[in-house]
Amino acid sequence: MADSTETASAPATTVSAPAARSNENRSTTPGSEGFKEYISSGWADRTEEVPPAREQAPFAAARRERVSRLHPGHRLIVPAGRLKQRANDTDYPFRAHSAFAHLTGWGTDAEPGAVLVFEPTATGHDTTVYFRERAGRDSDEFYANSEIGEFWIGPRPSIAQVAGDLGLTVRGIDDFAEVLRRVDSETLLVREADPFLTGQVDDARLRNAAERMLTTNAADAPFSVEINGAHDADAGLARDLSELRLVKDAYEIGQMRLAVAATARGFEDVIRDLPRSSTHQRGERLVEGVFNTRARADGNTVGYDTIAASGPHACILHWTRNDGPVTPGDVMLLDAGVEVDSYYTADITRTLPIDGTFTDVQRRVYDAVREAADAAFLVAKPGAIFREVHAAAMAVIARHTADWGMLPVTAEEALQPENGQHRRYMVHGTSHHLGLDVHDCAQARRDMYMDGVIEPGMVFTIEPGLYFQPDDLTVPAEYRGIGVRIEDDILITETGAENLSAGIPRGSAEVEAWMAALQA
Repeated sequence: MADSTETASAPATTVSAPAARSNENRSTTPGSEGFKEYISSGWADRTEEVPPAREQAPFAAARRERVSRLHPGHRLIVPAGRLKQRANDTDYPFRAHSAFAHLTGWGTDAEPGAVLVFEPTATGHDTTVYFRERAGRDSDEFYANSEIGEFWIGPRPSIAQVAGDLGLTVRGIDDFAEVLRRVDSETLLVREADPFLTGQVDDARLRNAAERMLTTNAADAPFSVEINGAHDADAGLARDLSELRLVKDAYEIGQMRLAVAATARGFEDVIRDLPRSSTHQRGERLVEGVFNTRARADGNTVGYDTIAASGPHACILHWTRNDGPVTPGDVMLLDAGVEVDSYYTADITRTLPIDGTFTDVQRRVYDAVREAADAAFLVAKPGAIFREVHAAAMAVIARHTADWGMLPVTAEEALQPENGQHRRYMVHGTSHHLGLDVHDCAQARRDMYMDGVIEPGMVFTIEPGLYFQPDDLTVPAEYRGIGVRIEDDILITETGAENLSAGIPRGSAEVEAWMAALQA
């Protein structure tokens, strides 16, 4: 790759920014006046076409309105986040914070360092996005700054273009200095999105709190000297933004369908390639690569690290090293999801017999997991409690592991709250919410999540499994080293539930027929 340079610093501004990573000791970027004069001239005029508002803009506006009603009178700051260093002067691909994406409608084209601000008014909030606008070609930033210079990363939008695209008021990042000057003890912030900006806002809030304490008691302010360490008020904002995503709108549901469809194509690609993958000493890596190719072709990337776990690796819940062989006679647990350009991701698991046919024992385990998934699916309907979905699956898991002689107690005894011996073979939960994050809505309160009432528009997984470790002496020898999980993405409707991933075969016989057809 080209050797990046940072000979030019960011334009001076009252808004501090992390220092650029300097490469001046090895830079070969020209710095002569002749070069600067020449590179700034001879460019065609830019076409300044302002796009219409994107499809998701009205949905994002409705979400912002809901947030405004939850926090009247408070300034709210929701950063997109910044580039994160991978090694030296290389960064991970940028992904905006999910709360920022949800409230702006910006996805893969989001700008690093952007900030959404809710400014309180008498009737609600004015919302503005601040971002670092592109530099002119007469600026050395254009050719010498590898993080934001267009010579390095390609064309960047203007303020007017972003404003039209998002249907939002947009200003340059330099103007965010005025927001920092207005920050008070009532200002709330999404802390985790941008640690550098969090430090700036914390400093401003502490100054404000200290000034107030000179004349009055500031202890009742959401952010004050007394409670600075807990950041409870900021946690409340993060909670509200997380709970806002528990019920998906029509746009989000459409994006989830796209993500599931792309993921289904990725699974088909993997199956077609299994004859090749099974001949390589690191066949799991080939499986991962095949699926990731589909994710990049049909979406943005994978929604999480692909789990391509073959043989005993299928018993390791988050096996992402993927450096083992894909051996005929074993099963492979493939847990993968495509993230589309709007950041919405699928999360689907299928367990595949590598040579196309389950052994009797593998089928026995697989069919038990399928039965548990079907039992959970029957419970997933409006009005049910979220944790009841898990309980339905666990009743099946307990019964089968007891019947197979693995439990020291009966299934009924294992299901008692003080016991749970069957959970040795499935320690994870059966379901989690899904959306912009693979584990979406993670900061929601328990009474809204695990103990919450299921509502139409919710999207979550159903993913029971059984994992019999190769060295587990409580397991009959014939079961050891077998891991099975079946995971589907569920949309709650007004009358029940729709399995968004039902088009990907689930039954053991269906999986075998599916594989045979794809490899014919």
